[in-house]
Amino acid sequence: MDGKVKIEEALAQVPLFEGTTKRHRKRMAALMELANYMQDYSIVRQGDEADSFYVVLEGQARVLIDDRVIAAKGPGDYFGEIALLDGGTRTATVYSDTPMTMLMLRRNEFERALDEDPTLGRALLRNLAGMLRRLDSALRQAGGSLPS
Repeated sequence: MDGKVKIEEALAQVPLFEGTTKRHRKRMAALMELANYMQDYSIVRQGDEADSFYVVLEGQARVLIDDRVIAAKGPGDYFGEIALLDGGTRTATVYSDTPMTMLMLRRNEFERALDEDPTLGRALLRNLAGMLRRLDSALRQAGGSLPS
């Protein structure tokens, strides 16, 4: 199995891309770069400009918001999907606990792909709508809801 096929499989596991076609995932895989980070490295920092999305292939990281650990990331996990969509500031800091190998997709490459293939944008919007529905359902079960 070649590297691009593995990248496509990794993307298929990311909720933002899971409903996209094989052609869409192949296009995204072609745009991704391999990124290596050493242990105890600040990969992204809360409040910094957000310009990349990451999928963890190897290693472990911790996610902090306001200096509080809120999650751990390992192989198959991802972060930075909001960066792809809005280019705002980072909502969290991610530190590598071990050496890490990740796939990285830069926002400008992602936007170029959306410009070139509007069907990709529509597929991603459907996925986002599904993600919002699941979030709304979970919030309702907890006694809340998303704002209308």
